[in-house]
This record gives sequence, structure tokens and C-alpha cells, in this order.
Amino acid sequence: MADKIRVLVAKAGLDGHDRGAKVIAAALRDAGMEVIYTGLRQTPEMIVEAAIQEDVDVIGISILSGAHMTILPKIKKLLDEKGLNDVLLTGGGIIPEEDINKLKEMGVGDLFTPGASTKNIAAYIKDWRSKNPRKL
Repeated sequence: MADKIRVLVAKAGLDGHDRGAKVIAAALRDAGMEVIYTGLRQTPEMIVEAAIQEDVDVIGISILSGAHMTILPKIKKLLDEKGLNDVLLTGGGIIPEEDINKLKEMGVGDLFTPGASTKNIAAYIKDWRSKNPRKL
């Protein structure tokens, strides 16, 4: 259990489609990460509070509802306000390319759209972690 990457996977807002989030959670677990899945209908505040309580390295948000330009910036703002700039905020779902670029400019990590390989998602997180070691 030496220094596993801790990932919080969450479904934000009223989006009730969680199959993809569960697939990602299982894939990250299979890749050796410790995964906490918060379940459906989480607010940005609930997600950030869970991230603090669980001492995670990464927050992965699954969004299929079209609310990504509201939810992801709110989570990023809350993370910044809490001084959690060392937590990677990433995710995926139905997100247009131009919105992905805007979100990345705001400090959100890579975002993955339908069809993305779970191996690529796990590799991205592992690569990020190798460049951003956990602070003790």
C-alpha cells in the first residue's frame, strides 16, 4: 500500500447516469489506485468536502448533463479557496472541445470524452502524479 494514488470519482448535479463513472472507478482501481466513489447527485461543496475528508490526490468528475461549464469551475474555485491547488481536477463526459479548452485555461486537467480508453485515463493520472509527488 505504499503511497497509492487516491482518486475521488463523483457525479455532480442532477445527472443520474452513473455507468461510466463506475466503469472508470473500476478501471482506476484495477490500475492500482485507491478509489472513492461518492455516488449520484453531489454538489460541488459535497465533492470538495469529501476530497478533504478522504485526502485525495485526484478528483474525477463525470458529467453528461451539459452542466460542465458551471460545475467544474465551481469545484476548481472551491479547491483554490481551500488551498488544495495540489489536487488534480479531471473528468469526462459530453463536453465540446471548445469548452474543454476553456476549462483547461481555468486550471482543470485533461477531460475525456466518450470512447476514451480507460488505460489512457489511468496513464494520464499516473503521469500527473509522477510530476506532482504527494506532499507529506
